[in-house]
Amino acid sequence: MVGVVQGAGVVVTGAGGGIGAALARRFAAEGARVVVNDLDADRAGTVADEIGGIAVPGDASAIVAEARAALGGTVDVYCANAGLASGGSEAADDKVWALAWDVNVMAHVRAAHELLPEWLERGSGRFVSTVSAAGLLTMIGAAPYSVTKHGAYAFAEWLSLTYRHRGLKVHAICPQGVRTDMLAGTGSAGDLVLAPTAIEPEAVAEALFRGIEEDRFLILPHPEVAEYYQARAADPERWLTNMNHIQQKWETAR
Repeated sequence: MVGVVQGAGVVVTGAGGGIGAALARRFAAEGARVVVNDLDADRAGTVADEIGGIAVPGDASAIVAEARAALGGTVDVYCANAGLASGGSEAADDKVWALAWDVNVMAHVRAAHELLPEWLERGSGRFVSTVSAAGLLTMIGAAPYSVTKHGAYAFAEWLSLTYRHRGLKVHAICPQGVRTDMLAGTGSAGDLVLAPTAIEPEAVAEALFRGIEEDRFLILPHPEVAEYYQARAADPERWLTNMNHIQQKWETAR
């Protein structure tokens, strides 16, 4: 791992807390030079001060140039971690849907657009997408979140299959529940589906580093997600029926 990370210029978006802060701390502990991004400048600064990193607060969609300059001109690893846990159904307001698309998908697209020309020219670069198990499966009570996380996973997958022969490494992190403010905000649906098996953010960072060592695209901090994903593909009708049972259980509990 030392050869991959030590001295590397790393950007982590949404790193003022939760998974992002855990990733920033782990990269710094491994010897990387880390830019800590968050909309909340105070939180970004606190984490940056803790790890000896550089705070670049602001919208994750628009900080690549500033982060690159802060790292001396080169980004080696970009962690597209900032995300929005938008709940609701098809009836959610258009603004809710648009913001979910912008944060959970288009921020990744914009970052890749800025980063790939340099990475492809030099033949190396690493794009880490914090997706969610919802991007492989789904999440009850959260249509905007589920749909846009599917989009985030699809974009990471597309990047990998398109550019891996040109030196691009892509990792899609797909955890279930993680003990963060985002999980706390999912309410009764999260309590039912995610909380019982929730893990600490540091476990997500550890899973990513194992995946980097093994050169794996799909990172599953909850290994059982692989079984669920296989079951979904093998028998969609049965999987949907089982998920609908969970939906009904949630509705009854509410």
